[in-house]
Amino acid sequence: MACPLLRQCSKWNANCSSLFETLWYSNGRSVSFSTSSLGRTSWSSGPGNEGQPSALRRRTGPNTFNFTTSLTRHKPRLLDPSLKSCFCINSAHTDVKVQDPFTIAQKDLTNLYDDIRKELFVTKELKALCHYYFDGKGKAIRPMIVVLMARALNSHSNRSGELLPGQRAVAMITEMIHTASLGTINELWGEKKAILAGDFILSVASITMARIGNNTVVKVFSQVIEDLVRGEFMQLGSKENENERFKHYLEKTFKKTASLIANSCKAVCVLVSSDPKVHEIAYQYGKNVGIAFQLVDDVLDFTSGANHLGKPSAADLKLGLATGPVLFACQEFPELHSMIMRRFSSKGDVDRAWQYVFQSDGVEQTKNLAQHYCQEAIRQISMLRPSAERDALIRLTEMVLTRDK
Repeated sequence: MACPLLRQCSKWNANCSSLFETLWYSNGRSVSFSTSSLGRTSWSSGPGNEGQPSALRRRTGPNTFNFTTSLTRHKPRLLDPSLKSCFCINSAHTDVKVQDPFTIAQKDLTNLYDDIRKELFVTKELKALCHYYFDGKGKAIRPMIVVLMARALNSHSNRSGELLPGQRAVAMITEMIHTASLGTINELWGEKKAILAGDFILSVASITMARIGNNTVVKVFSQVIEDLVRGEFMQLGSKENENERFKHYLEKTFKKTASLIANSCKAVCVLVSSDPKVHEIAYQYGKNVGIAFQLVDDVLDFTSGANHLGKPSAADLKLGLATGPVLFACQEFPELHSMIMRRFSSKGDVDRAWQYVFQSDGVEQTKNLAQHYCQEAIRQISMLRPSAERDALIRLTEMVLTRDK
């Protein structure tokens, strides 16, 4: 709405809006992506800002449709390079040249990792763990989004763009919760030490949370922890029905990945704004970027190995997980259904499933789905007042979609 050029990437068939009307489950209630049409104020100038694209307006009819056939029926162009026209970087929005998101957030992230290490340096073994996970050399996508969102929200609320102490603490908590949920530490320290280390990181995150002194922030992060646990349980099972299977997959994706990003964005927002509409903008941006991030991750599980190692890794298949590319492929190759239900446990299942995926358009369809979430994320964040940090979040959305590792 706030970006005149955004409509160039939103001119989908009206039926395609059903993608954003699918009921996702978060915070104990059903949420429709069309709920973001809230009649908010546009902060942009220039022609062509009459209103939202019709395909994105709230529908009044019932929210029932065949999820998987709706996705395969509508195949939008892949984002490269069409999304670049949506980046709100022209003079109608800001005179500041858009910088690389990593450049803008670099100083905050460097100091942030220093502070996390100080909090966790208690024993020699924990010090080694901290150096391994909090060395500041990773992608740091989650705290980067939180830092940029905080600064963008501060500018939107006519405050200094500098981080508030509480917002900085939220970024620390976000990275600590993410790290505590990782499983790779088991290989280095063993299962028992890994569990204890994760518990310790969560306890330090809880102490940091209490220091903020905001009950809403505590409630928001409590929801994150619940979602992470529920998401892990959901990953243990699947659904017989194809439509239910897709909903199960996307709900699990939200709980395991997107909930942390969405609620962290909301947490930095409540510290600077009491406007629930602004809270929703921050939450929906994080939610959509988070889901897109995981969808791309699921694609890379099939493609990154081919690019870097000469063969695909298929790590998710080996774990018995049916991700987006497999679920889409199952529409073309019903033989995958029985493999999905037995979690690819029979001899040859992984190899056959991999072949079916690459004989289908499952990878492309998953990319298309990620594109939709990126477009919605851009639409949401474009409702904020123009700033270098807001535009950096828009650029970061492209980086999420086009990353290759």
